[in-house]
Order: sequence, then C-alpha cells, then structure tokens
Amino acid sequence: MKITLVRKIKEDGTDCQKCQDVIDQMAKHDQLKFLDRIVDADERDETSEGFMLATKYNVSRAPFFLVEYPDGSHQIFTVYLKFVKEVLEQDTDKKAELQDTLTSMTDDLDFL
Repeated sequence: MKITLVRKIKEDGTDCQKCQDVIDQMAKHDQLKFLDRIVDADERDETSEGFMLATKYNVSRAPFFLVEYPDGSHQIFTVYLKFVKEVLEQDTDKKAELQDTLTSMTDDLDFL
C-alpha cells in the first residue's frame, strides 16, 4: 500500500489551515511515518503534482489522502479521522470523528 497526502499551498506560500491541522494531528499521533509522500497542490502553479492528482481523481478539497493498493486499486479520503480508522486501523474518538466529518462539510474547507 502506498499513501500520499495532498496538501494545498496558498497563493502567499503558506499551507492551508486545515492541511496544517491534519499534519499537526498526524505528528502528534506519530502517524506521519505511514505516509509515503506529501505532495503540494500549489495555488501559484496549477500544474503542480497535487493539482494534477486532484484533477485525475476528481477531488475538490484539501487535504486529501490517496491510498494506492498493490492490486492497482485506489481510494481517496477527504476526512482525516475516517482515513485513520479505515486505513491506519487505529481507534478514533467517535465524537471527534463525527465532528471531523461535519467540519469537512462546512464553509471553512479549502477547495482546490
């Protein structure tokens, strides 16, 4: 299995807030070691690899996880705790999971 995190870099060169929050949570829970790579969707370059992946997999929000399986199949996750639960197979707090899911549907998202 190969795991790629696609994060958005804003026009001013900073990470989107949600992307930074996810990276901080992953660092806090020692989960960054499970990523094979982190790819940028850079607003200053619409040909950046992250934007190309977003287009290829029809993803419109950041951050997102691309999970590629040995059989060639793939899965996209736009909700961090769902990714943690289903891919990393780690326990999540049910209340936090619901909050993360709800937050992923609100206006504070960073769209690609």
